[in-house]
Parts: sequence; C-alpha cells; structure tokens
Amino acid sequence: MGHTSRPYTNALNRLKDANLRPTRQRLALARLLFDDGHRHVTAEQLHSEAMSNNIKVSLATVYNTLHQFTDARLLNEIVIDSGRSYFDTNTEPHYHFYCEEDGMLSDIPAGDVKIANIPNMPKGTELASVDLVFRLRRNQAAKDAA
Repeated sequence: MGHTSRPYTNALNRLKDANLRPTRQRLALARLLFDDGHRHVTAEQLHSEAMSNNIKVSLATVYNTLHQFTDARLLNEIVIDSGRSYFDTNTEPHYHFYCEEDGMLSDIPAGDVKIANIPNMPKGTELASVDLVFRLRRNQAAKDAA
C-alpha cells in the first residue's frame, strides 16, 4: 500500500532543515513556493496567490518571510532594479533571461554560459557567486507578429 505524505510535509521539512520555526504563515507560504517545482515570484505575486488561497497574510509578512527564506538559503533573490526583485526557488548555480516588456524571468542553465575571464578580486576577498541577468526586449518583427 502506497504512503501518501501529509500536505505540509515538504514545507515542514524544508523549514526544519533551515532551522526556521514552522509558523502557520511560514508553512503556508512555503507550500505555495516549493510544492510545484522551481519558480520565480515577486512578493506581490506571492501575496496575491496567498490571498486567493484564503491564506490571511499581510504583504509586509510576505516580504519578511521571503527575506528569512533567502537568509536561510531556501531562496535566491534576483534584483532586477531598485524597485523589482524576484525570489527564485532554484538555489543551484544558474543565470536568467529577463523580458523587460512582460517581466518574465526564466532560467539559463549554468553550463550554457561560459565566463571567459574573471578579474582579479581585491585583496582579502573571494568570489561568493556570479549573478548574471540577460535583459531582453522583443524585436520589431516579434512585435509586428503579435
């Protein structure tokens, strides 16, 4: 007979592994974030999704939780500009395409990008990570076809 895990098992295990207390709101947001594979989401998108799933949570709590998850390395924050950040559930090394017209962010596997030269870093520092976002816009032919 097959064993079906309880709905919050995945979210609960992720929070416990990250040493985060599994509050009701953290569990609910973790389920939305992690139960359906990798995704990119803004705080506003997650808040809207929570509200449509009858999860009562303020936008400030969503922001705080996303930053707690990022600090715990459950998410990566992708800063597009000073007013727009996405939170990425895929924490493996990879890069992104960002479409300026529609705000779509999509993954580029790390192996698809070759960085030929990394400059000498200041003394006493080491490379922690490389964030690379290719900003796209539709060309005129694509706009005409739409």
